[in-house]
Amino acid sequence: MKKLLIASTDENITDTVKQACKLYSSYFDPEYFTNTDKIISYINYEIPEIKVIDFRSTEFDSELIMSKIDEDPWLHYGGIIAIVKGPKEQKKLEDLKNPNFLIIQTPSAFKMHFTRLLKILWKNQQFLFNRGMQEQLGVSESGSFISENNPLDLKVYTKFLVSYLYNTNRITSDSQYAIQTSLMEMLFNALEHGNLEISYEEKTIWLEEGKDILELIAQKNKNPEIAKRRIYISYNIGKTRSKFTIKDDGAGFDWKSHLEADLSVGTHGMGMKMSQSLVEDLRYNEKGNEVSFSIENKVNDTNSIPEIMNPFEIIKYNKKQIVCHEGERTNDLFFIVSGRFAVYSGKKLATVLTPNDMFIGEMSFLLNDRRSATIMSADNGKLIKIPKGAFMGLIRQNPHYGIFLSKLLAQRLLTQTHKTMKLSENLKKIQSIEKAEVETQ
Repeated sequence: MKKLLIASTDENITDTVKQACKLYSSYFDPEYFTNTDKIISYINYEIPEIKVIDFRSTEFDSELIMSKIDEDPWLHYGGIIAIVKGPKEQKKLEDLKNPNFLIIQTPSAFKMHFTRLLKILWKNQQFLFNRGMQEQLGVSESGSFISENNPLDLKVYTKFLVSYLYNTNRITSDSQYAIQTSLMEMLFNALEHGNLEISYEEKTIWLEEGKDILELIAQKNKNPEIAKRRIYISYNIGKTRSKFTIKDDGAGFDWKSHLEADLSVGTHGMGMKMSQSLVEDLRYNEKGNEVSFSIENKVNDTNSIPEIMNPFEIIKYNKKQIVCHEGERTNDLFFIVSGRFAVYSGKKLATVLTPNDMFIGEMSFLLNDRRSATIMSADNGKLIKIPKGAFMGLIRQNPHYGIFLSKLLAQRLLTQTHKTMKLSENLKKIQSIEKAEVETQ
């Protein structure tokens, strides 16, 4: 069940959400608020995956709410559907380039598209998670989307992919916008110049007349033959590289001439050349209706540190340096900043932890017990050492972090339980086969 925060005093907005959520009542749990303190408290303690915030409201402080979210991007990242008065306010928010915004809409657009948006979220729930949960949930790292000729769909799918890359420590805060810009440019090329057959000249004239490109897109989609075309987005997110492919049902275009053209800043069509400089291995098929590119991932390195851990020192570890010994009477917690750390139990390698595992030493930290394993740095790495006493003091000041850690540990325990049950089932199958073989001898 995914949590939805609805912060709005407009009954038209709340009614739209209520009606849409009736269709997906088993999957989304909306909560409605109109008070600033209660909104911030809900965000901190419940950590909702989706947050609908009406920036027009005068009964709560949307700017203060956003500042609290922006203060700690490690804990609160993405998932904001912003509602603004009109196109002017929409552009103002878009110009902030805040990665937390999933989509920014006017009230009329929200009423028109929210049910569709909720359907997309329902179909792609694997992308709705809090940091640290994706490893426990077993999210598939290769897959595809099939999009209609709808700009909303393309924006949401782009946000899904960029948010996933960021929350799994594969990209930095600085590279988010570049990757998002490249994806959006290629997707809208597939939409406008591919499926909708809008020529560069036609688009240029339309924009020079001061018209909205969305109106031209809607106009083109009135043709049934065009409306049935689709855009295919495939992704393969690996350990060291991630690859993306975008294909449309259009006739293709002369991509070579556009890449070779000498375009000045602000020129229509410049986006293609800009994307070429932002990503790697950019390739088009000969027809021009398919493009692929890749990016280099960050490896074994976190892109953000929890705000609560800023007071603590980052400790560097050399390759094969011991962090702690099995049986030690220490209960410090370690946050993994970078590197890989081998876990040995009884001199046997049990697992290797990376920044995506977040923590080392939760059991002795929580149970105040001896170390259950020896931890050794597998290569050069960095940890934040958090003494239990100091951390408990910070938890008292920021209790929502205690809630988050509890959820994280509970999810890990649930995942481990499922793995144990699966191993037990496999063992029973093996024993059954062995028994049958003995009986036939």
